[in-house]
Amino acid sequence: MSEEKRTEVEEKVEESGTKDRKSQIRSLVKEVLIYAMIFVAVMYFVPNYVCAKTIVSGPSMKNTLQDYDNVLLDKVSYRFGAPKRFDVVVFYHFDDPKHPDKKDKTQYSFYVKRIIGLPGETVQIKGETIYINGKPLKEDYGKDPITDAGIAEEPITLGDDEYFMLGDNRGNSTDSRDPSVGCVKRDWIVGKVSFRIYPFDSIGKIN
Repeated sequence: MSEEKRTEVEEKVEESGTKDRKSQIRSLVKEVLIYAMIFVAVMYFVPNYVCAKTIVSGPSMKNTLQDYDNVLLDKVSYRFGAPKRFDVVVFYHFDDPKHPDKKDKTQYSFYVKRIIGLPGETVQIKGETIYINGKPLKEDYGKDPITDAGIAEEPITLGDDEYFMLGDNRGNSTDSRDPSVGCVKRDWIVGKVSFRIYPFDSIGKIN
């Protein structure tokens, strides 16, 4: 083979190798981008819009939930259906309920309670009994009998987007009976507490 042809062959081989390397780099970059997108979806989209882990703080939901229980918060269900009576939910508790501001994280905390009253219903507590639209509510979630009706001593008619919440530990819960909480608006509800993941001896679905 002449020197000229040998040089031409070597150039073609080198050019082919360069193309292969560029193709490999493009493939690697594409793969990295795909994994980056998946990572962003897992780290941002899932906890913000699908489900998230949260830790119970305080005794207000005993005996259903204990202090430091780790639970999963379902954020999807209420996108397709309305919250139901007796669901255990997490909601925003604003320092000033009349001027809620979700953008200012210093102005709110999160509460976990059970839904008792639904939009449009009239709720009243007489003695140890909860009345919905004038009829006694059959429920046995309370750890202890109610001793303080709070603002529900008088009938409370809920708005079209409002819910009445109670903690299961009725004697030690700041909930809708307290004027600092009051009726909870629909868009204040973050999600439904669906499953306990810790402690390990209590893993399971939340009643």
